[in-house]
Amino acid sequence: MLFILLTIVFVVIRIMPGDPVSAMLGGHAPDKVIEAKKAELGLNKPLIVQYGNYLWQVAHLDLGTSMIFKQKVTSAISDKLPATIELTIFGMLVTLLVGVPLGAYAADNRRSGQDYLIRLFGIVIYCIPVYWLGLMFQMIFGVWLDWFPVAGRTSPRVFASTFEQTGLYIIDTLLINDWKALWDVLMHLVLPSLTLGLVLSGIFIRLTRANMLDVLRSDYILAAEARGIRHFPVVYKHGLLNAFVPILTMMGLQVSLLMAGAVLTESTFSWPGMGRLLLERIYLRDYPTIQGVIVIFALIVAFMSLIVDIIYALIDPRVRY
Repeated sequence: MLFILLTIVFVVIRIMPGDPVSAMLGGHAPDKVIEAKKAELGLNKPLIVQYGNYLWQVAHLDLGTSMIFKQKVTSAISDKLPATIELTIFGMLVTLLVGVPLGAYAADNRRSGQDYLIRLFGIVIYCIPVYWLGLMFQMIFGVWLDWFPVAGRTSPRVFASTFEQTGLYIIDTLLINDWKALWDVLMHLVLPSLTLGLVLSGIFIRLTRANMLDVLRSDYILAAEARGIRHFPVVYKHGLLNAFVPILTMMGLQVSLLMAGAVLTESTFSWPGMGRLLLERIYLRDYPTIQGVIVIFALIVAFMSLIVDIIYALIDPRVRY
């Protein structure tokens, strides 16, 4: 999968209009200067040679050096990756906390007014563009109500040295017991996480509802209720746990959508993460950084798929490794 992705990305970014040399020199440099710069960067070589060199670099865990900033790609990614990880984790938490309970409640009250409203909400929220929802949240909760900050990961009054241990601001503030900084980080995280999580919650509302309807028709649910066991634990404990296996599969698949949504969310909220880095370097046609960021995204998705497979054994006793 990684090899196919590397090949597609390598080809696509080289057939896009523009090139890094023009972006670097402003497009008004003499032809001799442009050709000399292409030779320096290796862009004058045949594509197959460039492709072979790139695969050789990746095989040696070298993502290359930025053509524009002369910075190691791994260094740029290590600076931005913690921000994206933090946003993705909290976005997924919002998705699960909203989508799964609403889907289960809709299934338990099927064909009722609440069911129709929840299904309508799931369809509408999934159709809303991420950036538009983010702008609305900024305007309502950031400007009109002034409840939450609208950009960045922290306020200027928080010292940068507070976050030098892991780059994950929540963990760093907990390690040094700086509760004011922790509160500031959480406040900055609310709107981006809600934006990203709510949009994807529509998928989990529909998936949970569909699986819960199948589970609630099962014989063991009817038998449990016939024995006089209370309705709530039968539905929301035993039933939801059995319906959670396909939901868990979808969680692994949604990591890629979370990463894609992070690009727009980070741009909307000026969030200094991988998505914003990728967008900036696409504008500059910085080939090594674009390829490096997408490689890391692909590795994260593959790693999450592995984690989901392992969690299967904890949820479904029929699965053993």
